Parts: sequence; structure tokens; C-alpha cells
Amino acid sequence: MKKTIMKTFKVKLVKESSSLYDLDCNGIVRSPEDAHEIFNKVFDAENLTKEHLLLASLNTKNKVVALHIVHIGSVNASIVHSRELFQLALLDNASSIIIAHNHPSGDPSPSQQDVQVTRRIVEAGKIIGIELLDHVIIGENCFNSLKEKGYV
Repeated sequence: MKKTIMKTFKVKLVKESSSLYDLDCNGIVRSPEDAHEIFNKVFDAENLTKEHLLLASLNTKNKVVALHIVHIGSVNASIVHSRELFQLALLDNASSIIIAHNHPSGDPSPSQQDVQVTRRIVEAGKIIGIELLDHVIIGENCFNSLKEKGYV
């Protein structure tokens, strides 16, 4: 009889104090400006030379419980699949999420692909029960909220 060896894994949440980042909003997202501040202070998103897709997982009080770099793309593109975002959000026990990505060109205008990806994430979130609150596109000293533009 052949024995089967099974591997086991343990995932442990290690909490880091948000006070390390000196956020004006104390990690609570009330507006697109708050989301922009968090992503910019923690990841320096305005100055990244490649597109980075960023994720903020939030609890029921809209307080950030985790921040992630989900994907690093090229100078003008970042591919993301909903499963990658929601896998992280589920592990974070998130009630909702906010995503952001930077445009290294400095122009935060949403592309057609940005809008399509956002709509796909909104639909996937409805099925899973984790709401996408906003998708923020970060440019040089500016940003665009896709929620404010009606895409979320």
C-alpha cells in the first residue's frame, strides 16, 4: 500500500499599524480623496514608472484592513483578473474594496479598458458579496474617480 503525503499550509494575518503612514484620514475612506491619499502615501503611486494595480480591503466601517500591490504591468498597461483581487479580499475578510492604478503618463483619464475592467469587477463583487466602492486612477498630482464618473 502506497502512502500519500499531504502538505498543509497555514495563512496568518499580521497586522501593521496604519499610524506608520501618518494618514490624515486615519485609514478610513470617506471619499475618493481619502483613497487617493492612502494609495499615494503608502505606495507613492504618483511616481511609479510602471502601472501598478493596487487594492485596499475595507471592513464594514470603511476602515482599511489591508493594502496590496495586485499586479505590476508595463508603462501603459496592467492586466488584472477579478479572481486575483477577490482572492486577496476574501483572505482579508473584506466587506468592500477600492482599487487604484497609476498612469505613468501623468494623465488620469480612464481608458476604455479601465472602464471595462471596472464593470467586470463590479459584477464579480456582486456575486461574491464584496462591493467595489471605487476605482481611482492616479496621475501626476491628480486623480480620477470612476465612481464619480458613474462607472461604479
